[in-house]
Amino acid sequence: MTVLQTTPVTTERTQSPADVCSGPPRRHPRPDGQDRYTISEVVAFTGLTAHTLRWYERIGLMAHVDRSHTGQRRYSNRDLDWLDLVGKLRLTGMPVADMVRYAELVREGESTYEQRRELLEETRHDVQARIAELNDTLAVLDRKITFYSRGTR
Repeated sequence: MTVLQTTPVTTERTQSPADVCSGPPRRHPRPDGQDRYTISEVVAFTGLTAHTLRWYERIGLMAHVDRSHTGQRRYSNRDLDWLDLVGKLRLTGMPVADMVRYAELVREGESTYEQRRELLEETRHDVQARIAELNDTLAVLDRKITFYSRGTR
């Protein structure tokens, strides 16, 4: 699995850094020129359920999602990018409360960069500890496989 990278970029209008996520190619490419998606299209793109998408919005993990004149949710490319990041954060094992806190900090703006960095560094530390634990487990499995491979000859 590839991890999203946060790269500072300069936008043409403001000439200030922006938080842009880049990641692997999407499993379901978005139609060129399209920036409005129904909840069923987002379900197909992300693999999340409609219930999960509504829950993310309800708990504040997603910013307000635009609505059509009939009240149907209309997700944007920016929303899909955010959902990609949320998926990566879920894979790290970050608690939902921390993901919601991160989302709140993002909405508060640039003044929260330090708090966001600290939250992500804590999560990174937890991921590194889990990787070390899994590497130890893998070494045990490799030893057992080697042992049993020699015993079958």
